[in-house]
Amino acid sequence: MSNHQRLDDGMRWRIVGRLEAGQSQVQICREFNLTPSVVCNLCKQFQDTGSIERKPGQGRPRATTATEDRYLSIIARRNRGATASRLSRDLYAATGTRVSRVTVSKRLHETGLFASSSLLRTGESV
Repeated sequence: MSNHQRLDDGMRWRIVGRLEAGQSQVQICREFNLTPSVVCNLCKQFQDTGSIERKPGQGRPRATTATEDRYLSIIARRNRGATASRLSRDLYAATGTRVSRVTVSKRLHETGLFASSSLLRTGESV
């Protein structure tokens, strides 16, 4: 199997079924062309949780919610000349969520918008 390819639920259940039927992990690795760590981790997960589902919410949590992202998008469209710093302050005033100008720029970029690059014109510091 290629690197970083996720196993679908059907294959995960087939592997668990083989493990419960007494087949060794080495045999399963050869049969499904998997690395031993994949089968071992799946086996441990099933023994610990009784499930094959992936754990939700792994990784660093986002600084803004979907609602805050929409708010940033709306105020950026209303004021096309606003800088990322100005939008960050507006978001804080409206929601109490403090984010950096870089985060604001990333959120706008995700929606196809961009903060104004008129930092020197408006006198705002970087």
